[in-house]
Amino acid sequence: MSEHFDAIVVGAGPSGNAASYTMAKAGLSVLQIDRGEYPGSKNVQGAILYADALEKIIPDFRDDAPLERHVVEQRIWVLDDRAHTGSHYRSDDFNEERPNRYTILRAQFDKWFSKKVREAGALVITETTVTGLVRNEAGAVIGIQTDREGGPIFAKVVVLAEGVNGLVAQRAGLRPELKTNHVALAVKETHFLTEEKVRERFNLNGEEDGVVIEVLGSVTSGMVGTGFLYTNKESISIGVGCLVSDYAETGMAPYELLDRFKRHPSVAPLLRGSEMKEYVAHLIPEGGYNAIPKLTGDGWVIVGDAGQFVNAVHREGSNLAMTTGRMAAEAIIALRKADVPITEAALKLYRDALADSFVMKDMKKYRHLPGTLERNRDALFGAYPKALSSALQTLFRVDGVAKRDKEREMLGIVKKSRGSWWAVATDMFKLARAWR
Repeated sequence: MSEHFDAIVVGAGPSGNAASYTMAKAGLSVLQIDRGEYPGSKNVQGAILYADALEKIIPDFRDDAPLERHVVEQRIWVLDDRAHTGSHYRSDDFNEERPNRYTILRAQFDKWFSKKVREAGALVITETTVTGLVRNEAGAVIGIQTDREGGPIFAKVVVLAEGVNGLVAQRAGLRPELKTNHVALAVKETHFLTEEKVRERFNLNGEEDGVVIEVLGSVTSGMVGTGFLYTNKESISIGVGCLVSDYAETGMAPYELLDRFKRHPSVAPLLRGSEMKEYVAHLIPEGGYNAIPKLTGDGWVIVGDAGQFVNAVHREGSNLAMTTGRMAAEAIIALRKADVPITEAALKLYRDALADSFVMKDMKKYRHLPGTLERNRDALFGAYPKALSSALQTLFRVDGVAKRDKEREMLGIVKKSRGSWWAVATDMFKLARAWR
């Protein structure tokens, strides 16, 4: 193994693979290091793949990528303990030649992506932990130390795509320690069913059509978080995630939430007869725009989850990861071609590209939402979903009570959920303002 590279990439998730592939394809010498048994073995996601982000890196990825189903229907459920209030959007327009969203199984997809990275010319090393960064006398990062024998490995730049924990950057003093209210812990199970059963239970026409269900309300027992249910070819991915700070405060265990979710009357029939094959847990950055750390310095750059690049409002993460990895790589390629040292000042190319992209625009747009959700969690994730369900059940029961009296009762239920009309109106205004 050469001890000098144009770039070293720490991590083999979507952002690390995007960066490694883009740089190797452009002719740079790239070393990618991952601590897992194989690339992606430590990676966990729901998982939804957004085609646009990957198309900009590998335009023909659909030819051989291990894709499960393309999403033709999006459902949103608000749960109380025994019911759900829902909306959905389904369109045959999503049955297009180049579909927009796919469900994937991360273990298979990450292996495929890593194969593409190696085919592009990068050297990929697994089962190796980066223990620290190497600096020169001026403090610039010039390489890494690992738990392997042989001393340091040097590079013009180190791309930190190490995920939400970001331990290498944290130990090097490049970013602060994670706050518990800036990260969620999600747990997920994969339940296997026959392809015929999946199509039948989710009203799917073709073998490749898929449904995504995002869930709010009692699924998180009053904590800030969401649940999800995704259809794969012969399985269903189901999971729930909440802020780590809420788990600590309530003492609730993640697997307890997931078990309750699976037993819910609206969910249990979808899983009936399935065989659970996988249980995984994963940390997800939820701090939003205000939690983004410093992203560049002399000889180093941060991408993906390590930079808090997750849009929790729209459940987008992999596309932001791949986009930030690609943009960092493109900036590095330009600097190497110009034979310009990769300093913090020079990496303004990356920062400017981010600022002009949907990534930073969306992150900035929803910068107030995390705090608003925390401050109003009891109402938004507890009282209001229950009130909504109770009010609608009152409306839909036909029992000899006049509709005018039912409307008054419904309004009373909503009012009781927070004590006053003013409190309800204020919460909704705050949420709308943060969302906007």
